Amino acid sequence: MKRPGPLLTLLVGLVLGLSLLTLDATTGTRTASSPYEEGSPGPTAVRSAAPAAPTRSVSPDSPVSPSPSRVRAADADYAGRTDDGTASVAVSVDDGRAIAYYCDGRAEESWLKGDVEDDGTLRLTGGHGARLDGTLTDGARVDGTVTVGGGRHAFTADRARKPSGLWRATATVRSARIDGGWIVLKDGTQVGIVTRDGEPSPAPRIDPATGAVTVDGERLTARPATP
Repeated sequence: MKRPGPLLTLLVGLVLGLSLLTLDATTGTRTASSPYEEGSPGPTAVRSAAPAAPTRSVSPDSPVSPSPSRVRAADADYAGRTDDGTASVAVSVDDGRAIAYYCDGRAEESWLKGDVEDDGTLRLTGGHGARLDGTLTDGARVDGTVTVGGGRHAFTADRARKPSGLWRATATVRSARIDGGWIVLKDGTQVGIVTRDGEPSPAPRIDPATGAVTVDGERLTARPATP
């Protein structure tokens, strides 16, 4: 068999090479890595929320300071004697005001009035420099001093239950101005003075159930005294 010549062999190799080049162009195969490859996505920045403002919490066991409250003195009547036993004192408290009466049952008396502080302190004043300084204790009694006619007397007046307490009657009898004051103590004792146009004298007894009293033959009615 006759072997092909060198020229034929060269021709076959050239045809085969052109065929391979044509195949690469049509398939689009890349044999080398592209410099335009997509890179891996970078990390996404995450915005952190601003920290919430701290909130103060109150423990249920924490002591809570209560709002100050105003405590009004008890509205009531109080009656008693001076410590030396020479006179009686009665005080009537109503809506932050007070009236008081000092009486020795013979010739010396004084009506006093003023305000009552929220802590129960009383500072009452009357005619001719009369003064009462006292303290209302638990709505049960008034302790203090009263100054009348230059004399100063300590006293205690316990809370009174009707008919005990302070009574007063005013009227005009036979053209004379009548002003009577009575202190009825819890044991039923009465101490009082009636003045006729400013002239004092011991007062007759009143009926503690009705307040009825007869002065100079005229029937009057004494009533509980209030501020």
